[in-house]
Amino acid sequence: MPPRAQEAAALGLHRFGFGPRRDSIAAIAADPRGAVLAELDRPQAARVVVDLPSSAKAARAIFDFQAAQRAKQKVLLRLEKAAEANSTQASVAKQGLAAVSADMQMGQIPGQNRLPLPAQFIQNEAKVHFDAAIDAHIGFIERLVWFWSNHFCISADKIPSMAGPYEREAIRPHVLGRFGDMLQAVESHPAMLYYLDNVESMGPDSIAGINRDRGLNENLARETLELHTLGVRTGYTQADVTNFAKVLTGWTWFPASEPLHGGEFVFNHLLHEPGDQVVLGKSYFDTGIEQGRAVLADLTRRPATAHHIAQKLASHFVADEPPPTLVGKLERKFIDTGGDLKELCKALVNADESWTPQRTKLKPPGEWIVSVLRTADAEARIQIGQIMGAQAMLGQALWRPPAPNGYSDRESAWIDGLSRRLDIATQFAARLAVNADPGALVDSALGPLVSSQTRDTVMHAESRAQALALLVMAPEFLRS
Repeated sequence: MPPRAQEAAALGLHRFGFGPRRDSIAAIAADPRGAVLAELDRPQAARVVVDLPSSAKAARAIFDFQAAQRAKQKVLLRLEKAAEANSTQASVAKQGLAAVSADMQMGQIPGQNRLPLPAQFIQNEAKVHFDAAIDAHIGFIERLVWFWSNHFCISADKIPSMAGPYEREAIRPHVLGRFGDMLQAVESHPAMLYYLDNVESMGPDSIAGINRDRGLNENLARETLELHTLGVRTGYTQADVTNFAKVLTGWTWFPASEPLHGGEFVFNHLLHEPGDQVVLGKSYFDTGIEQGRAVLADLTRRPATAHHIAQKLASHFVADEPPPTLVGKLERKFIDTGGDLKELCKALVNADESWTPQRTKLKPPGEWIVSVLRTADAEARIQIGQIMGAQAMLGQALWRPPAPNGYSDRESAWIDGLSRRLDIATQFAARLAVNADPGALVDSALGPLVSSQTRDTVMHAESRAQALALLVMAPEFLRS
């Protein structure tokens, strides 16, 4: 195979996917672009088939679990007081304490090392999240899932029951659909409504607002404009934020305490601010829930949204400062197709600017960890808890971004943490039974992208474990 084709294959696997697996460079070398594009044509490409609860069911289960835990704590306190007050009943009270303490360990899923229920749910969802990336042929679809999940981020710190289900329900079904459909799904998902406090928002002149003397929360409106669609400094005003927040009143959920529908979306007209609203110079009639849907649909068609998404997508895959010509191509494609994300991805892959041999993007921790596991064919030998722990140690805890703008994918956010990656690389390499010799590892992970210096360093390692650690810390491996 011509060296140029091999180089393009290795480049495509690192830039658009999660890095090569064994023999994958040779497998796509005949047509690297075609191989990446082929992922977009797989039926139901972004969906995963799992036996996991929906976000609503998970919310109800965790509410019930936490309520039971609080009740058991109160029983413990009563027994402790009884033991102190009556020494003759101390032995009986101690037996009761022991029984309740043991009972408080219940509520775990079998085989999950007796983790509390919320942690079990997150870990089960995380396994689906990582397995899909590790097992992917190239990983372009999963990179897109990660990109959009971060763009429309929520936090498991605030709503642990829904972090994984939200990605499955609001992101995956729309990754290759239309941006407008994803936007509607995201902004109406209970996880987003709770994360950005819209469940607390009510129109000042709504029935509920008047009765409860409460008013607007503008978080969802502001972040939808600033982060999810138009971008910062794109002409909207504080009045637009306030009016949009009024439009979104009534977008809420059934509380998780509701036994049948807890955790599900509901439009509550008692919370909705009555009247027409003007957002970005356009008047929207008071049509209840349709008023909000109309504003979201119009935001999708704004040129600023097209530019914001094009800039962010190009920056994520190609360079922190992507070529303006590439951004322009993606922006035009977004506008011309009405936000068709599959066509947008095709434009990204087909653009010559996307295949520049200069590899300047530093892989964020999560992407780097998956690249390491793919290189070592190690998905069966590293436990999901260890993977999550490693990502958290590197500052990118899964589904726990520090703010609504998600994790940065720019080099400046991660360059200072490379020394910690060496610790993770060493720990992972020590646990992996590396069957391939160092030379084979280099060829399968980097192929023609490897420098002679990196090859010599890996080949002269004192052990196979050290060779793997040195390989995954090489500059060619760290970058996409």
